[in-house]
Amino acid sequence: MIRHGEKHLVQRIGWLRAAVLGANDGILSTASLIVGVAAASRAPSEIVLTGIAGLVAGAMSMAAGEYVSVSSQADTEAADRAREAAELEEDPKAETHELAAIYRHRGLDSALALQVAQQLMAHDALGAHMRDELGIHEALEARPVQAALASAASFSVGAIFPVMMAVLFRGTALIEAVVIATLVLLAALGATGAKIGGASLWRGAVRVLFWGALAMAVTAGIGHLFGAQV
Repeated sequence: MIRHGEKHLVQRIGWLRAAVLGANDGILSTASLIVGVAAASRAPSEIVLTGIAGLVAGAMSMAAGEYVSVSSQADTEAADRAREAAELEEDPKAETHELAAIYRHRGLDSALALQVAQQLMAHDALGAHMRDELGIHEALEARPVQAALASAASFSVGAIFPVMMAVLFRGTALIEAVVIATLVLLAALGATGAKIGGASLWRGAVRVLFWGALAMAVTAGIGHLFGAQV
């Protein structure tokens, strides 16, 4: 048997999405928390505690959210697989013609489309229908545990940097250090994610920089406002 060893970028979508989202959220949410609390003129120990609490809670929340979300996707895929298997068992002839119609729509003539459908049905009927009728491919199958672990780990890695800034700096220097470090990290993360995914590095960096700067500006403003009133 000849194995096709070519790797495609789409095969990275599952873990890449979870990892990039987790790291981005870890950096940005924790940095925003620290900036907001620091802008409210809180004690250094409170700022550090806020960062640590944000790291732990965020990592657990990301893991749980990803697991539940991707599990729902996996359940839907399993239900579609069971339904398709039942339809194949009940009326394989109709399913063959349904598959042939898909291939005709993609450009094959009727005779060739039917021949291709018959041969694929003989080889792996369920796999052919899952892939060509429902668009579910093994490279894109939902993997809840993988997504949860990738999200939690990447969130923790991203969040540790703002927490380290809170330990090393005080006062206005802390806010400046967190903002600069966060923007640099977000730009690097956006560019890295874009490179792994085969997209534009510049576009990937700019879009996370914009939303990161906006989030920190809003939380700093809220922290300053409420800190002045408490």
